[in-house]
Amino acid sequence: MAGFLDRAKEQAQRGLAQGKQKVDEVQQQRAGSDLLKKLGSAYYAERNGSGTPEATQNALRALEAHIATHGDAFLHGA
Repeated sequence: MAGFLDRAKEQAQRGLAQGKQKVDEVQQQRAGSDLLKKLGSAYYAERNGSGTPEATQNALRALEAHIATHGDAFLHGA
């Protein structure tokens, strides 16, 4: 009986770890998407005269830092 409970506990722990990993991936994708939107907004504002090149560069740097840390998978998603 103890062997069964140990296996069940291990399976539950693996499931929790996989769930946490998936949540982390989704959060990273959302953060990347938000940074990409901010870059687009900054660029649009700059082109229309209400933004600055510095704001666009800052948004680009933030996006590049995110990509360097977490990859660019969010760019390829649906």
